[in-house]
Amino acid sequence: MTIVARPGGGQTAARPAADLAASAGRARTPARPGPGPIADDLVRRLEVSLTRRVGGRMTGDHRGRGLGEGLELDRLRPYEPGDDVRRIDWNATARSLTPQVREDVPDRQMTAWVLLDQSASMQFGTADRRKADVAEGAALVIGRFVARRTDRLGVITFGSGERESITPPAGGRVGLTGLLRALDTEPADEGGGPTSMQRALRVIAASRTSPGLVVVISDFRGAQDWRREMSAIAGRHTVLAIEITDPREETLVDVGELTLIDPETGRTVRIDTGDRRLRSRFDDAAAAERAALAAEFARLGVRHLRLSTDGPWLTAFARGLDTTGRTA
Repeated sequence: MTIVARPGGGQTAARPAADLAASAGRARTPARPGPGPIADDLVRRLEVSLTRRVGGRMTGDHRGRGLGEGLELDRLRPYEPGDDVRRIDWNATARSLTPQVREDVPDRQMTAWVLLDQSASMQFGTADRRKADVAEGAALVIGRFVARRTDRLGVITFGSGERESITPPAGGRVGLTGLLRALDTEPADEGGGPTSMQRALRVIAASRTSPGLVVVISDFRGAQDWRREMSAIAGRHTVLAIEITDPREETLVDVGELTLIDPETGRTVRIDTGDRRLRSRFDDAAAAERAALAAEFARLGVRHLRLSTDGPWLTAFARGLDTTGRTA
């Protein structure tokens, strides 16, 4: 398990560039176009939906243990020697004629985790961009959402064939910087074996962080060997599963004979796409697989939305949040 060193620094809010995608500072090519422009004003509007749907546990919206600084009154009690005089509630003191000290329910920083699929299948893309590019954009939006509230953001990448890379949670700009470093690693072109997020989910399940937000960004291809771990996490955290898709994974078009290669396992198969029945079976199987995945997320109580490499994914992100179930 690789631990990425966390840079030092305070818990200050991040100040992203006007184009959020440009803040990553990565070179773009036609083969690796990136997520496209992510206008800051559009992301700000998107944050309204994020706050409503998955942000109920952000700073100021959840309670810490014990008593301390906060916005919500827990109780009033008589002043005792040594108390901070700034905590005296003068209105209550005037009513009771005895100095009264205010004790609040302290706010607590939320910890958010982004689990990012960097398997070879994320290199695939036949429309406007690769699945990895859409995943990058979604991760940047989530990262900025957390950083602006100075909550803590941790990142785990998986599927590269090596052990998971873990960036420990950090607040504000430091947390966003950790995400940008994780995004610097490109998915492998091929190899790495079948993808499983099982170990990455176990890291979250074993962490001692308070209930927060877990965002899994993946194409969710392969065996669903992660269901037990996902169920355990969903019982404690708000979980958002962002599924990245490509049109050619869902519909087979007639282009003659093709050799299909699984980029993760290297397995190949030769097919004739001119066969109408084959195309129909492929389409039906792909639809059934995606429907089963959606049903599994619903059973686990996981919020689920789909983003495609075809078309404006940011608009689909906002629309998907508007139709995703409300945070429990």
